Amino acid sequence: MQNIPAVPCADRHPDPAWRGRVTYTVLGLLLLWPMLVASEFKPAVLFDRQSLGATGRFLAGFLPPAHSPEFLAMLLRETWQTVAIATAGLSLALLGAIPATLIVTERLSISRLGRRRMGVLPAAVRQLVRWLLVLLRSVPELVWALLLVRIVGLGPTAGVLAIALTYCGMLGKVYAEILESSEAHASASLLMNGGGRLATLFYGALPEAAPELLSYTIYRWECAIRGSVVMGFVGAGGLGQRMDESMKMLAGGEVASMLLVFVLLVAAADLFSRLLRRRLA
Repeated sequence: MQNIPAVPCADRHPDPAWRGRVTYTVLGLLLLWPMLVASEFKPAVLFDRQSLGATGRFLAGFLPPAHSPEFLAMLLRETWQTVAIATAGLSLALLGAIPATLIVTERLSISRLGRRRMGVLPAAVRQLVRWLLVLLRSVPELVWALLLVRIVGLGPTAGVLAIALTYCGMLGKVYAEILESSEAHASASLLMNGGGRLATLFYGALPEAAPELLSYTIYRWECAIRGSVVMGFVGAGGLGQRMDESMKMLAGGEVASMLLVFVLLVAAADLFSRLLRRRLA
């Protein structure tokens, strides 16, 4: 009788790495548990009788969505203002983020040519701009809006400036990381042959990184629309301010119509992003 060699249990399992996956999953859950306790997260509250009754009554007020001509005209006007706040804020953010990206991207550094490190002064300026970007994106746009409302008063100006400040920090950081991760040969060749930062950016780095940069910019525009809605709750105008008023008046139909507009705006941004990426591919 022929002896069949014993096969280890790990080799017989369809997934040879199952022990590692189970171990890491258990460790992840053990690390997550203290955070759930510290945050006092209690999902059971959502399913008790009182919460379910309140949820049912709240959602029942959403039907039918408000659709009177006067309300739809107001909704269209506030939607346009929300999109305008997001677009103006993002445009201002780009005005600050693009020069900051040119400064902090080490791959576009001229002083680094022929040496392993940047010069002392360029390195200091680069670090200063990096800390400025950290400062700008560390403060959420809602907090910037609360501060700016006290300075410039209620209205869209506070929302535009809040988006510009926060998103300048975000865009500058991510743009630099995208450019740093792109193929380096073309950029290095241009710099070594006397090309400036802008020429290296346009002809060396952008051809490869443009789709990713564009996709991230449009994603940020989508986030800016959502952010401008949230800032409306603190007096920055737009749909958020109207939704705050409708919530206080318990006008569920009006809230439902505004939520539908949010979904349509995000879907339109997603479609626009896909079309642009397809065109650049």
